[in-house]
Amino acid sequence: MQRIESKLTVYFDEPFWVGVYERSLDGKLEVCKITFGAEPKDVEVYEYFLKNWQKLRFSLLITDDTKQEVKINPKRMRRAIKYQLESIGIGTKSQQALKLQQEAGKIARKDKSLLQKEEEKQYKYELKQQKRREKHRGR
Repeated sequence: MQRIESKLTVYFDEPFWVGVYERSLDGKLEVCKITFGAEPKDVEVYEYFLKNWQKLRFSLLITDDTKQEVKINPKRMRRAIKYQLESIGIGTKSQQALKLQQEAGKIARKDKSLLQKEEEKQYKYELKQQKRREKHRGR
């Protein structure tokens, strides 16, 4: 049986409101960072997920070391929820996953930029060679 968990944390990260969506599937954790402008209402967050679910870019899968939860007493669950609502920020595992995603994007951008520079260099070389040939046509 698969165990699927998801968690959304919305917090204020100067100057924007940021949402961190974590989803866990059988001990594998994926994280997505969403930047909102002004403070989002619950309805706005829900609409955002409905409209942009396909566009969300999740981090690479990392192993989730958290232990499996057992059935919790309702009072203890209420206290845990209250504690989570009072806490600010995101978990360290989520931060690591976001950092990995950021680094992967950085590497992809560098590769794309390098390829583009090489193509530009090749184009300039070909143009220079063509001009040189046009100048020396045996005249």
